[in-house]
Amino acid sequence: MNASLATVSYIGATILFILSLGGLANPETARRGNLLGMIGMAIAVCATVFGPRVTSPGYAWIVGALVIGGSIGLLAAKKVQMTQMPELVALMHSLVGLAACLVGFASYVDTSIEFTGAEKAIHEIEIYVGILIGAVTFSGSVIAFGKLSARIGGKPVLLPGRHWLNLAGLLIVIWFGREFLHAPTIEAGMTPLVVMTVVALLFGVHMVMAIGGADMPVVVSMLNSYSGWAAAATGFMLGNDLLIVVGALVGSSGAILSYIMCRAMNRNFVSVIAGGFGTGGGAPAAAGGGQPAGEVSPIGAAETAEMLREAKNVIIVPGYGMAVAQAQHTVYEITKLLREKGVNVRFGIHPVAGRMPGHMNVLLAEAKVPYDIVLEMDEINADFPDTDVAMVIGANDIVNPAAQEDPASPIAGMPVLEVWKAKTSIVMKRSMASGYAGIDNPLFYKDNNRMLFGDAKKMLDEVLAALKS
Repeated sequence: MNASLATVSYIGATILFILSLGGLANPETARRGNLLGMIGMAIAVCATVFGPRVTSPGYAWIVGALVIGGSIGLLAAKKVQMTQMPELVALMHSLVGLAACLVGFASYVDTSIEFTGAEKAIHEIEIYVGILIGAVTFSGSVIAFGKLSARIGGKPVLLPGRHWLNLAGLLIVIWFGREFLHAPTIEAGMTPLVVMTVVALLFGVHMVMAIGGADMPVVVSMLNSYSGWAAAATGFMLGNDLLIVVGALVGSSGAILSYIMCRAMNRNFVSVIAGGFGTGGGAPAAAGGGQPAGEVSPIGAAETAEMLREAKNVIIVPGYGMAVAQAQHTVYEITKLLREKGVNVRFGIHPVAGRMPGHMNVLLAEAKVPYDIVLEMDEINADFPDTDVAMVIGANDIVNPAAQEDPASPIAGMPVLEVWKAKTSIVMKRSMASGYAGIDNPLFYKDNNRMLFGDAKKMLDEVLAALKS
């Protein structure tokens, strides 16, 4: 393949990637967006492998890498559960960061191309910045993987003087960057490069460890942005225009998504990076100390079915508990049955429901829930006062009235789904444990709220059976 054909292929792949992002913006076109992205990636890989910059001795290594990487990806795609998608995404981000680091070191020690003067300085800056972004992305994503998979606790680790530590790290990176650019030989430049890499790795760990559980959806989108900039940096180091463009697309779209997520939580990006709120996930809510006090009102599956049967308007709010229980298919069966009986059933989706952006939308789409009854928080919040039953399945922080009623709450000001304004709210939970933000929920004690305790899948199966009977 000559250079002109490779360039045309890159342009075609870029257009397909842009169309893919546009398709992924809407659940109805997401499948098409994924297909366009896969076609674009196939064209990009072929154009690179068969392009003029790859010679025949390198084909064996490339094919071997493709087979190994493709096999691992295929195996992971077949085995991963929907509840494991957030940590899988974080793990993939870490691989992008690791690749940027490895490419950076390889580019630095590569003596096949000689750079002089300003060209040499620009190339070394590309290497230094590329490894810096890649190292932060790699270590931060590994910690995010640990938190999302519960291998690391959700409680933020806030070191004394952490902001001064970050500032010291930045000054060290700048100082050694100067040393790196003035190094007379590759051997001399390797020391400041390694020191910067270690500092960047530590910063990535420190940054994500300081972020609380409730901010993890923002962290996922933030790391998505970082991985894009890492890919763009790799493109600069390799002189690959497509990598630069694609990395910029991913980086900018991830940054925009992070901004949207922060707005949905009434947070700003800097405060999230500086240290998130929350004390941990799944810890029992403590009584007293300003926490809501009162009795909860339990309800059974048969009573729940009766209330749903008699309702005219029902809003279902899914959360991470639905994902863990793999209950989305039963939810669809209940929805289908109620709609056949003339009940107006809709879904309310909070932007940060689950552990990653769009988590609930993906689960409901998998269960074939119609797109037109799946509404965002801003579209459905005003309808709760006219709703007979608001059914919360495994959600907690996103339906917590403390966000509006308690100025001292860690989530004060965060927009939430106002399920307590419905005539009756039913919350499905295994226990009275707090949510991922680690705070109690006054919703549980309200007079119009009922608690349906138990595994979401098991209890929903009982509700479905009662509805059918």
